Amino acid sequence: MTASPAPSPTDAETSRRSNRGESLVWLTGMGLATGLLMITALLLLILVKGAEAFWPLRIARVELVASAAERLGQPVLYAHILGSREKRIGATDAAGRRAEEIKLQVANRDAGGTGFVYLDLADVAKITEPPDLVRLDRVEYGPAIGQLVSLQPLDEPLVTAPEEMASLLRRLVAEGNARRATIERIERREIGGINRTMERLRRQIRAAERLEPPDQAHLAHMATLKSRIESLEVDYQRLASTAAELRDRQGKDTLIYRLASGIQRSIPVGNLVGVSFPNQLSFTQRVGTALHNAWAFISESPREANTEGGIFPALFGTFVMTVILSLAVTPFGVIAAIYLKEYAKEGALVRAVRIAINNLAGVPSIVFGVFGLGFFVYVLGGSIDALFYSDRDAPVFGTGGILWASLTLALMTVPVVIVATEEALAAVTRGVREGSLACGASKWQTIQRIVLPAAAPGIITGMILAMARGAGEGAPLMITGVVKLAPTLPLDGTPPFLHLDRKFMHLGFHIYDVGFQSPDSDAARPMVFATTLLLILLVVTMNLGAIFLRERLRRKYATGVF
Repeated sequence: MTASPAPSPTDAETSRRSNRGESLVWLTGMGLATGLLMITALLLLILVKGAEAFWPLRIARVELVASAAERLGQPVLYAHILGSREKRIGATDAAGRRAEEIKLQVANRDAGGTGFVYLDLADVAKITEPPDLVRLDRVEYGPAIGQLVSLQPLDEPLVTAPEEMASLLRRLVAEGNARRATIERIERREIGGINRTMERLRRQIRAAERLEPPDQAHLAHMATLKSRIESLEVDYQRLASTAAELRDRQGKDTLIYRLASGIQRSIPVGNLVGVSFPNQLSFTQRVGTALHNAWAFISESPREANTEGGIFPALFGTFVMTVILSLAVTPFGVIAAIYLKEYAKEGALVRAVRIAINNLAGVPSIVFGVFGLGFFVYVLGGSIDALFYSDRDAPVFGTGGILWASLTLALMTVPVVIVATEEALAAVTRGVREGSLACGASKWQTIQRIVLPAAAPGIITGMILAMARGAGEGAPLMITGVVKLAPTLPLDGTPPFLHLDRKFMHLGFHIYDVGFQSPDSDAARPMVFATTLLLILLVVTMNLGAIFLRERLRRKYATGVF
């Protein structure tokens, strides 16, 4: 007796089975759309908040009601209005309206003790925007807001006319900024170079003095060294005197301005870095001012506990560290991947190595930082100091620096490069390899001239991932070389030009320091968003350059795989 054949499914059953996965397809699509939406919203938030740090806000004259004026001790405030918010959910004022408060940047921190004030909207009687209100950006104590009273230049008559005073003040501020740049160049570059040369000569003298007994040649050499030091000391005194004269000149021009309370205050014009009348600017002028502020933010050094000024040292330090990281991680990662894929025989040891590599990719970054501190800084750096810098009083490589920080991040990101390189090598077709071997090439020649060029796009993909992860890390750097403020750059015009032993600033650590360690969180908030925006732009720019190189190689060595 034979079994009857199973009944064939009807069209309706077939349709139901084929549609069972539709809900999962929609679910995965919704998850992707949600993720893209969240990333876009985050980037837009950073972009908007970061751009607000550069946009010149108007200055408001806020008149207070009697109760608020008595509480604050003055009837009028000059301030930037930064926004309003509901005071408490469901809270109402005396008239039954929703209670709101506005945030004011009153500046003049040295006069009032705080640069920001939260004020109930019901306490505001009137808000106007007088055109004569001025914003003074100072070297210390943040900005000042008020009305110009008089300007007393050196060896010139007192100026009180508003238009003439504004024009002259802008010129004097520009001259003061030029003098400040000259002072910085003299003190950091010229005097700093003299100090480094004198220290090197003194070490040579101490080394010569340790010779027992010193011969005539060494005595003559020591005399020459001492003569050079005396000559350098003369140059040092001359430069120091020039810097002191310029610094004294910075305090000769005096500006008097009036606060909202009616109190008049004076400030040397040399202590100002900028002056503006925001209420007089047109939209085009505001755009130009915003672009100028953005360039100043990128090109200047920070001040006021990193809450004012620019972030050029952090930007430059991040770039140099990322370049050193890429130069260190790519050769080691590629060599390890070539050995594992092309030469090592599959077995328990190779499988264990691959498991270890995959596990290293998941180790917390701070663990790599501790390892870098113990191995690179204390072991390698201490050994280098003992061999080559034993005459130094302070450690050179035996302390944190950009070299050890870069190697620590290279060690952290090398699993990414190894895995990406192995995948790229595996993607090269077997026929290409066999054709090269059939033509008489050796295995290494095949790898060098055929496999590696074809796998280059995948290798660069791994380098891009390593750069992106390394550039944004902050925890390992905190203990291997990054600092809050580094006045000297790791790359400059002083031989040997690239100073691998120097400490440096980093955008990731700068964000943490400004956002969580700043004494004035309200003043630091715009800097956090602006620095975050710049860090994203830096990583994207470097990645785009690597992607462009990868696409060129992909077109050059195009195969069926790529």
